[in-house]
Amino acid sequence: MHSRPERVADQIRQEITTLLVREVHDPGVGFVTITRVTVTADLQLARVYYTVIGDIQARQNTAKALGRVNPFLRRQVAHRIKLRRAPELEFFYDDSVAGAQRIEELLEDVREERRQYELANPEPAAEDGDGDQPEGGDKTPPRK
Repeated sequence: MHSRPERVADQIRQEITTLLVREVHDPGVGFVTITRVTVTADLQLARVYYTVIGDIQARQNTAKALGRVNPFLRRQVAHRIKLRRAPELEFFYDDSVAGAQRIEELLEDVREERRQYELANPEPAAEDGDGDQPEGGDKTPPRK
């Protein structure tokens, strides 16, 4: 069972996502994705993490646009979730997604280099019993 702040955070994430798609018509918002929301135990502050498609300029434009629409989002979230007091919304760019994407790109580069190496250097076929290892494959000497 999730705690109340976790449930409220998930509801806030869903509502902000819906509002940004259907209700917010600010061209500066761009292609924004709400990645997660954390809410304080007293439900007074919601930290909203987002990513945006585009370069640094798109990121800056989205940050400014989210600042402009923040009061509207706050009112709508409080009304839709039926909270007594609307939580303050703080928006933060979530660079963990970009970091994870960069790691995946680096891993793919390593995989491709390995494929190229294996194509250029095929392993010789294993022969029956003529290997360097003693039978059983154990290189450690027996204990006394």
